[in-house]
Amino acid sequence: MLGHPRRTRMFFNRTVRLYQGTDRLKDQTFFLSQISQDALGHTIFPLAVLTKDFVKKIAAEADFQHVLKKKESMGICFSGERDFENFILEVCLMPLVLFKAIKHKSHILSRWFTLTLGQRAGIGGQVDPWFVVDKDITTGDVFVGPTTNHPALFRDTLQTDRFHWIPVEPPVELIRTQMMECHFCFNNRMPLSDCILEMVFFKFKPDSIVFALQFAIIRLGPTIFTLQKGQNCMSCPPKDTNQQQHPEPVS
Repeated sequence: MLGHPRRTRMFFNRTVRLYQGTDRLKDQTFFLSQISQDALGHTIFPLAVLTKDFVKKIAAEADFQHVLKKKESMGICFSGERDFENFILEVCLMPLVLFKAIKHKSHILSRWFTLTLGQRAGIGGQVDPWFVVDKDITTGDVFVGPTTNHPALFRDTLQTDRFHWIPVEPPVELIRTQMMECHFCFNNRMPLSDCILEMVFFKFKPDSIVFALQFAIIRLGPTIFTLQKGQNCMSCPPKDTNQQQHPEPVS
């Protein structure tokens, strides 16, 4: 955990909170959304304020060439590159299934039942790419829709059976008013979206490919990153919108 950017802060009541790291592309707080207070209080994240490029610069100055030459890892940690579809087929008995076009009764083709919700189906001979929008585990049917703009791929509400609050107790505002504005994401790389948290979860703007059995994380208020950006903007001199801009000559 020491190598992944994120940060913590302990408050006067000994409650530990989890904050995003400086490097948004390498921030790992999404994957720590289920961590307990006890574990978080005994964990340090010394790279939280550094970007990956800066860490590489430090490695270059220390002549750690093996670190600089290491390829980017996007898979499961310590597992390396794997053909997960063939792996699943080896350990599980997977029947052939039918792709069914959403809002149509036509069967497109048969394939092994290894696709996940939201995944590109890889159906050949079609004008547009098709994506998995639903699956029927009783019949093995996979329902697909064309393009990333298909309505079946979008959700503006979701329901969850329970929340794991990192500070243990839910926010006072939510307890008092039964409703709270916050920020939401269900994917580590997606930007935060504004939302309202209450008995029913409303999204201000529909998100694509939100399906069951996913984790969704809620962030309360502005991040340290956005607060710092605001402070930097406040310290900048105001721009003169009436002054014409003249680019410097290139020598």
